[in-house]
Amino acid sequence: QVQLVESGGGLVQAGGSLRLSCAASGRTFPTYAMGWFRQAPGKDREFVAAISARGSIIRHADSVKGRFTISRDNAKNTVYLQMNSLKPEDTAVYYCAADRSTALRGTDPEMYDFWGQGTQVTVSS
Repeated sequence: QVQLVESGGGLVQAGGSLRLSCAASGRTFPTYAMGWFRQAPGKDREFVAAISARGSIIRHADSVKGRFTISRDNAKNTVYLQMNSLKPEDTAVYYCAADRSTALRGTDPEMYDFWGQGTQVTVSS
């Protein structure tokens, strides 16, 4: 079992930047692939980015490629999402998630075993 706590969300103007953090409890974090997802009002939860347990494999959704970057620090039990050039359509609740697999298995939320409570990101135009 791992507990995930996101932070770093907030209100930002279009074109601005935010850095989300997700702190994990327990000693198993370095063995888990991690992902970021988001959910806007009235929409399904969608994949944003994922990183394998050792950080060697990274994947970003096409909608954020070139603007967002996922990274992790296993010594700090933390995964990050650096978000640059934010757009109003990036407004959503952002969730981090842990997959007990060390490898990236995919972008389907159903593949992830543990979830944080989410952090709100609002981008004004």
